[in-house]
Amino acid sequence: MKRLRPDLEVETVVIKTSGDVFALQPPKQASALAQSTKGLFVKEIEEALLRREIDFAVHSAKDLPARLMDGLSIAAYPAREDARDVFIGKDGVRWSAVAAGSRIGTSSLRRQYQLLARHPGAKIVPMRGNVDTRLRKLAEGACDGLVLAAAGLKRLGRVEAWAETIPFSEMLPAPGQGALAVETREGAGAAAELAARLDDGPTRLAVEFERAFLAAIGGGCTTPLAALAAPSAGQVELSVFWARQDGSGAIRASAACRDLSARDSFAAGLARRVQAGP
Repeated sequence: MKRLRPDLEVETVVIKTSGDVFALQPPKQASALAQSTKGLFVKEIEEALLRREIDFAVHSAKDLPARLMDGLSIAAYPAREDARDVFIGKDGVRWSAVAAGSRIGTSSLRRQYQLLARHPGAKIVPMRGNVDTRLRKLAEGACDGLVLAAAGLKRLGRVEAWAETIPFSEMLPAPGQGALAVETREGAGAAAELAARLDDGPTRLAVEFERAFLAAIGGGCTTPLAALAAPSAGQVELSVFWARQDGSGAIRASAACRDLSARDSFAAGLARRVQAGP
């Protein structure tokens, strides 16, 4: 914002969210919290927006629930960072050669089920906490490898920790992964207009298609689903992954939408298709 308006006085307000509490819970309690709460990392921030305690909120787009709170909207999606996941192996372990019995750290069901489809003999080690915590646990031998978001590592300056990126053909990202979302109150006037100057058209088009699929399928915090939209030549190709909570019915599918005004009905049709099964 300071680059857009050098004269602007900006105050950063740090807000602790339910997601921060979730990350500190033992696995059983964390699972119960995740299943009963949507928008774990945004709820308290959105409430602060509505109370006018803050003017802007910057979220990781993948943390946003399918439906925003009434009275709020996304003023901008800045240009997207890398949407891929990365694999960080210990002692030279490579993604392409994960052996049966290898312990891979992740608490994301989306990642777990796609990982097990590629490496059916792997063992999943529940892994939460921030990036530094997870990398420390890897170094201490808690697992043989980690799966993390490329964008998070880049933004934290931890690119040197990478082992290799995982191709989309083997692991699709969460809807909105790699993108930021700047949220404001509807009718916020000058504040919303300023934030809108950060908007990147192709990123908005892609993320809103992914979020349309999220809304259509009714995904919550722990639903194993993925979506990646690729705009090109007046159309959007949407590739998705979905499974039931227990991993059954796992399916990947893709389709091209040539009428961008029909985004929601297109996403709803794709959602029905994957939920109907192969």
